[in-house]
Amino acid sequence: MSLRGTREVKDHYQLFRLTGLLDAFSEPTFRKVMDKCIEEGPGNLILDLSKIDFVDSSGLGALVQLVKKAQGVEGTVQIVTNARVTQTVKLVRLEQFLSLQTSVDAALARIEPGAK
Repeated sequence: MSLRGTREVKDHYQLFRLTGLLDAFSEPTFRKVMDKCIEEGPGNLILDLSKIDFVDSSGLGALVQLVKKAQGVEGTVQIVTNARVTQTVKLVRLEQFLSLQTSVDAALARIEPGAK
């Protein structure tokens, strides 16, 4: 299964609920779609990866680039994770940089109302 997802745009954030694999096969499309979404705004993103089955190094690289792009438009990226994704992120010591959250509600609490 490849990567699939939905997008909800709210006043000050975008919420993406993704399922499947974030790997070398899906990464180019993921990066292209996310770049376009950041350009359209708002710059605060919540990625719900709690239903993701697998993330490889290509996927981690795409997440790092996504955070940098969001920061470039004064936005943030909050990543809702599951045990498998958390373990992969912790192996490369990116848990602080990628701002891992346990739920969408926890991610929402990290985004200030009225932010860009």
